Amino acid sequence: MPKVLISDKIAPDAVEIFKERGVEVDYKPGLSPEELLEIIGDYDGLAIRSATKVTADVLAKATKLRAVGRAGIGVDNVDVKAATKAGVVVMNTPFGNAVTTAEHAITMMLSLARQIPQAHASTVAGKWEKSKFVGTEISGKILGIIGCGNIGAIVADRAQGLKMRVIGFDPFLTEERAKTLGIEKVELDELLSRADFITLHTPLTDATRNIISADALHKTKKGVRIINCARGGLVDELALSAALHNGHVAGAALDVFAEEPARENPLFDAPNLIVTPHLGASTTEAQEKVALQIAEQLADYLTKGAVTNALNMASVTAEEAPILQPYMTLGKLLGSFLGQLEMPQITEVRLELDGKSANLNETPILASTLAGLLGPKMDSVNMVNAATIASANGVAVATVRHDRRCDYETLLRLSVSYDGGERTIAGTLIGGNKPRIVELQDIAVEAEFPPHLLYLRNYDKPGFIGALGSVFGELGVNIATFHLGRKEEGGEAIALVEIDSDISTEVLNQVKDLPQVVRADHLRFAS
Repeated sequence: MPKVLISDKIAPDAVEIFKERGVEVDYKPGLSPEELLEIIGDYDGLAIRSATKVTADVLAKATKLRAVGRAGIGVDNVDVKAATKAGVVVMNTPFGNAVTTAEHAITMMLSLARQIPQAHASTVAGKWEKSKFVGTEISGKILGIIGCGNIGAIVADRAQGLKMRVIGFDPFLTEERAKTLGIEKVELDELLSRADFITLHTPLTDATRNIISADALHKTKKGVRIINCARGGLVDELALSAALHNGHVAGAALDVFAEEPARENPLFDAPNLIVTPHLGASTTEAQEKVALQIAEQLADYLTKGAVTNALNMASVTAEEAPILQPYMTLGKLLGSFLGQLEMPQITEVRLELDGKSANLNETPILASTLAGLLGPKMDSVNMVNAATIASANGVAVATVRHDRRCDYETLLRLSVSYDGGERTIAGTLIGGNKPRIVELQDIAVEAEFPPHLLYLRNYDKPGFIGALGSVFGELGVNIATFHLGRKEEGGEAIALVEIDSDISTEVLNQVKDLPQVVRADHLRFAS
């Protein structure tokens, strides 16, 4: 039974979901980094919010860990690169708190326009400063949205309901999508120069860090108001503080900060500032929703192989997982066959899908195939990191779907190119789930993937089988099955010989010394 650690406070119902779906769970919020390091090696899954830091050190200790689930959208507290290298799937819940965060941004904007917190503080202090708090209407104003994804789109919808004009900057926003959302798509500089209010809804990356910089603020119109309920670090806090002090920025409302908890910050003494302690997702509904979602996602991955909302692996639905599993197994075995052969540096990998396989989700099949291919030559290769490792080593990867009649109900053909040559293998599924080799180097031959298999390239001449049998008889090696294939009489042939036990290098060398043998490889497959 898989075991999950919940190391941050999440809705209690999430614990029940894990149990109902056959996952053992420990609920231990508030662990120190040292305590987490001590126990993380016992768990297959880790469910977190924003407090737990999943660092490279934690992942190094997490020898059983298969998945990290973040109940929320941001994964700044997870070293995704290290997780990918370690073969750990990282999931989040990008839709669970989208409405809540968007509503918080709209609330901050309205509060900023009418100076609600300042007016409240003044009034409860016994003052009646009616003339001091003259606000501005938002109706008819231009709202500039930086980042028009899930949350940005909801903000745009709510702002349009308040009769605002919405312009947006997002490199991934298409003209068609912009029209659907009712957003005028603009470049960043135009947004900065035209917007009366600017709200940020983009992840923190190297490209977006300090996107509201001193230079960007100089490009804004005087009197602009800025809202950030996305991620700390998107705004240069020192530059924004200066712009608030000199009056160029009329007001700012921030829910997130570069350093959190933000008990001290250069903005805190600035005028016309509204701040909240990272409350964007803090509603009862959102907390419940993301907790239940991450529990469902983690449980389904650990028990069924379903992948939902992963940042470093292709999605596989719970319905797809059992259908794809035999194809993923076949792909991994085909990859492992070629991966165990000696060859120069691989330059290209091509996976062809024929028959039923051509209609399936190809990405997990390819990932499993790459893991099988690269695993024998590299440490710690798995489905999560195989594509990344291939790319890092300069290996071009492609898939080809064939819409044609196939000799088999389903067929996978793997081709591996290297300087000076190419190797190919094809396989099918017998009975829908039993992997079989059906072709090697364009030579038809049928065999299973036994624990010990000899792959022989030999000349098709009389006496070869007898000579091989004699060698094995003298050495006490028992042959379980023997499969032969050739293109033409007297030419080069292939033999796939299943043997009952491991053999030494010395025995293999005696096989290689047979005059008819071109090459001999001892291949091992997990039973």
